[in-house]
Amino acid sequence: MKLNSLVLQNFRNFKKLDTPLPQKTVLFVGSNAQGKTSLLEAIYYVATFASFQTSTDRQLVNFQEQANEPAVARIVAEFEREQKKHKLEIRVILETTITGVSRTRKEILLDGVKKSPAEAIGLFNAVLFIPQMFSILEAGPDVRRRYLNLTLAQVLPGYAKTLSKYHQVLTQRNALLKLLSERGGEGSQLDFWNEQFLELGSQLFHWRANAINAIEVFATQSHYTLSDQKETLKLLYRPKLNPKDVPLPASIPQTLSEFKDILRSAITTFRADEIRRGLTLVGPHRDDLRMAANNIDIGDFGSRGQVKTSLLSLKLAEVQWMKNLTGQSPIILLDEVMSEIDSSRRNALMRSLSDYDQALLTTTDADFYSPDFISHSTVWKIDGGQLEK
Repeated sequence: MKLNSLVLQNFRNFKKLDTPLPQKTVLFVGSNAQGKTSLLEAIYYVATFASFQTSTDRQLVNFQEQANEPAVARIVAEFEREQKKHKLEIRVILETTITGVSRTRKEILLDGVKKSPAEAIGLFNAVLFIPQMFSILEAGPDVRRRYLNLTLAQVLPGYAKTLSKYHQVLTQRNALLKLLSERGGEGSQLDFWNEQFLELGSQLFHWRANAINAIEVFATQSHYTLSDQKETLKLLYRPKLNPKDVPLPASIPQTLSEFKDILRSAITTFRADEIRRGLTLVGPHRDDLRMAANNIDIGDFGSRGQVKTSLLSLKLAEVQWMKNLTGQSPIILLDEVMSEIDSSRRNALMRSLSDYDQALLTTTDADFYSPDFISHSTVWKIDGGQLEK
């Protein structure tokens, strides 16, 4: 896969950008708040139709453009996949409805044809690392679930649709549980929603378990190299199959039928608890993912350097996992990756990056990179939302 060109209009602090992108490594150098991270964010948005930095698309629209009605931010990416050229355009639109309500919506055009996010996702793949992703390890489980969803939706056909349907069913099931809690009634009223909940929930459990197992193999290899053969990294998937946090069996279920049987048993066993609380207590909406180096939880006890190395290992593992599944190398996006890691880990990372088809990196200081790495890379400056080549 190759990203040939990128156009940004009124996206973050970019009023207008139109640039081709070379293969191999491209290093964007500039001071803070000049647009380096926003450039990578835009490319990742093409892959996921979501920002890892904000939960609201409104913030993506340039603040000066927001004075217009409607206000529109555009991202246009031209890329090649399996020797076929594609053009993906995304418009984030701020507008006022006829009732006077302000709303944000997005339009997606794939090769000139309007698509929904669920229809368009998966054609363009990217792996992103930004310093804000420390929250994957340090924040709550909801951040790690969002990371899993954005990653898996890119390469697992049907994942995005299944996740959307699951949350719709979850909303209906929670509404009924709350009604039963407040007004009473027969628990059998849940049967209709339970069957859909089981089908969708067990499928998400199954996808996540298998993906994490596969990614862990690559993450362990990457981390062993980046840590100078001093640390062994493990990914710990914690599916929410018991509301009381009872320890899971030594081996987590792997087959779809096993997950479905355990989930069915859980919602049967804890039906009274769910009705009393008016809330669904088990299911993939409560999953968690932890990372451990040499059996020490990185999120709770890791140093800043260990956290960053672990996340880098995870990101490099995503690249290999995606390539194995799709036959295409995703675009690698690394923001300020060299700060807070020691020189041996920097050298190991630079060696790793030379193997990839296309990697886009940002830095405030090019001296973090070796002269040899610089000589084999395209180096561009970025200042105030403008590229200087």
